[in-house]
Amino acid sequence: MSQSRILSGMRPTGRLHLGHYHGVLKNWVELQNTHECFFFVADWHALTTHYDAPSTMSEHVWEMVIDWLAAGVDPEKASCFVQSCVPEHAELHLLLSMITPLGWLERVPSFKDQQAKLKDKDLSTYGFLGYPLLQSADILIYRAQGVPVGEDQVPHVELTREVARRFNHMFGRGELFDLAVNNALNKIGKKAKKSLNRLRQSYLQDGSNEAFLDALDLLAAQQNISNQDREDLKAYVSDKGRIILPEPAALLTQSPKMPGLDGQKMSKSYGNTIALRDDPARVEKALRGMPTDPARVRRTDPGDPEKCPVWALHQTYTSEETHQWIKRECPTAGIGCVDCKQPLIESVLAEQTLIRERAEPYVKDKAQLVNVIKKGNERAREVAKQTMAQVRDSVGTLYDDL
Repeated sequence: MSQSRILSGMRPTGRLHLGHYHGVLKNWVELQNTHECFFFVADWHALTTHYDAPSTMSEHVWEMVIDWLAAGVDPEKASCFVQSCVPEHAELHLLLSMITPLGWLERVPSFKDQQAKLKDKDLSTYGFLGYPLLQSADILIYRAQGVPVGEDQVPHVELTREVARRFNHMFGRGELFDLAVNNALNKIGKKAKKSLNRLRQSYLQDGSNEAFLDALDLLAAQQNISNQDREDLKAYVSDKGRIILPEPAALLTQSPKMPGLDGQKMSKSYGNTIALRDDPARVEKALRGMPTDPARVRRTDPGDPEKCPVWALHQTYTSEETHQWIKRECPTAGIGCVDCKQPLIESVLAEQTLIRERAEPYVKDKAQLVNVIKKGNERAREVAKQTMAQVRDSVGTLYDDL
């Protein structure tokens, strides 16, 4: 997948915490060095469940983008943008809704799961039902080859693949496609055209994979055609029609389970988080107050690291040498819980010092932050407009006279 295009986004529902950092943002920072990355603020998605709190949207958007940059996302390597600033997302969502069966949306696992978890909100809205399709539009508008997700999000990527497949099947053939193929064939010249048709016949009639590969080599050697011409001629050779919206792949990411201050999964809904740019004094106090092995009532009681929530944080933050020290000393009461927590506190504070330093320029000068998003919006719109030109052409809503 090296050098391919990646798309990922987050809903702006509050400041990010260490779970976001180790579960998502560190992966983004690695991907930006090997892929063309588009990272977006999913503000429309936030409205599907937080439509009753519009006054907090702007603050959450800017704070979240600062957190991204503080985590190491480089706006020179990745395009950071706001979803609602690229209206092509909404247009593609609308067009995809014309051909997506209702049952496909109702069977997405998170549809009923979220309704059960968020009983205090009225989620019987079209926006909530259709948000997986909006996610599909987010991905397909950039023709992304890969989408980094956890296992729980794989069904969303599979829905996107099904929607793209259905769209391509319905609109990738017909007069417009035939016209594009004929124009491309005329560009390559009579000799190459004759060779390509011979290879196509060999592939379709005899099933010769070698002929198909030779056809691809022939197309790659042509200097007078565009990339879209090559894609159209490849679809012509394989007799599959034009691929207007490529099917993305789910890139499974190994996200460590980040425990919160109470031992449960770190989550804002549990009130057990450490914010990415939290106050150092609060962080130290919160970590010192974390629960430990319940069997260690007194300092002299032996402990079991596997039963201690603090041990789980050590797996992410401290060295193997520290782990061996804890496993050796804790079961014999050679160290107390205060001793065990100290290297963890030092590691977390050191990490957050670097994060706050990266954030400082954007906190002090919002103009820098706004400029990052404006540039990202421009890059995103440029790509989105190119895709929508093809989509409009394929569905018949691209009018030469208008």
